Amino acid sequence: MTARILDQWKTLESESIHIIREVAAEMQRPCLLFSGGKDSIVMLWLAVKAFAPARVPFPVMHIDTGLNFPEVLEFRDSLVSDLGVELIVASVPDAIERGLVREDSSGSRNRIQTPVLLEATEQHGFDALFGGARRDEEKARAKERVFSFRDDFGQWDPKNQRPELWSLYNGRVSPGEHIRVFPLSNWTELDIWNYIEAQNIPIPSLYLAHEREVVDRQGMLYAVGDFIELRDGESSSIRTVRYRTMGDANLTAAVESDADTVAKVVEEIETVRLTERGATRGDDKVSETSMEDRKREGYF
Repeated sequence: MTARILDQWKTLESESIHIIREVAAEMQRPCLLFSGGKDSIVMLWLAVKAFAPARVPFPVMHIDTGLNFPEVLEFRDSLVSDLGVELIVASVPDAIERGLVREDSSGSRNRIQTPVLLEATEQHGFDALFGGARRDEEKARAKERVFSFRDDFGQWDPKNQRPELWSLYNGRVSPGEHIRVFPLSNWTELDIWNYIEAQNIPIPSLYLAHEREVVDRQGMLYAVGDFIELRDGESSSIRTVRYRTMGDANLTAAVESDADTVAKVVEEIETVRLTERGATRGDDKVSETSMEDRKREGYF
């Protein structure tokens, strides 16, 4: 790894750790949102470094849609156990059963995660939620501040954000309000993978190339299994693929790849031109403003 890359991730690491410590010092009840994806893994890793040798002083929360890849859930449980952090699971299937949310015909549970997230935030009294979003991922996420204010309905107003001059962050909230905090805002996908390689951070096996039965739907490769069944006239094939992002198994596509090590993933990411969400997340293709619409309602 070149000196330039080392300097880059050390600078990013220092900035992110500063943000995490600032939240822990300023806010009363923070929580780290964890999906089992590479960004939330790196964010948790940074939190561990921020407070070592003490334990991370806030819990980790996963909004479980019931449509997760089994490998991701296994990885989540193993990682939080190894690190000794508190895990809170807020269940979308449970919320559906209770009548809090209702599924629509799209097959996506992304939008209905929001009431589940907001309910859990209120129940546990969280006033700050760490999220793993990066500005390079998607247009709506590029608009967010590091400290992103949410009102007492959990909503975000992209036209009314607090200034962050000289990296000074304003975490003042009234009862019922909270702050979303994005320590990885200035990272890129390549930065994330360079850091994972440099720190030897464990990741779910789905991120590395492996053989899988997939079906091609409009140029996107979906894994055939519990969440994806073949439709009339479709046929599947065994291909060597990997995942660039960890979303719901019924809407997250794989990419053909022979990158079976983190070093090979880094080489691959250096040449791609599409972001991971733009290339593989079917739930982001509903409309040009689908992510921003969800974020205004209180989404991650």
